[in-house]
Amino acid sequence: MSKPALEFFPVTDTGWTPVPGSRCEGLDERILAQDGEIATRILRFAPGTDTTPNGEQSHDFWEEVYILSGSIHDLGIGKTFTAGMYACRPPGMKHGPWISPDGCMTFEARYTRGDASARGRSQ
Repeated sequence: MSKPALEFFPVTDTGWTPVPGSRCEGLDERILAQDGEIATRILRFAPGTDTTPNGEQSHDFWEEVYILSGSIHDLGIGKTFTAGMYACRPPGMKHGPWISPDGCMTFEARYTRGDASARGRSQ
């Protein structure tokens, strides 16, 4: 199975939902395309969001993140990241927990190595 084929559409047609499994308030996502944990989404941190209850994160998939607006502060490494910054995390890379005093919005792509290889061949 793979993510669905979708032509351009207004992302506002897709509603915000709380992030499944999150133990903190103020963390919502807008799923654009998904196949299990493999997804493309917009993640929104409401002002004041603190993901400490979720702890440090790592995943068994690749994760690319681009900050669209606002900022997040990684409590684990003591650094703040702002709009226009990008991260590419291989499976197992630890990150967070985060705080976002003023709010933040990110665009994320999650995929397995096989997905990335297939994507490179189709371009």
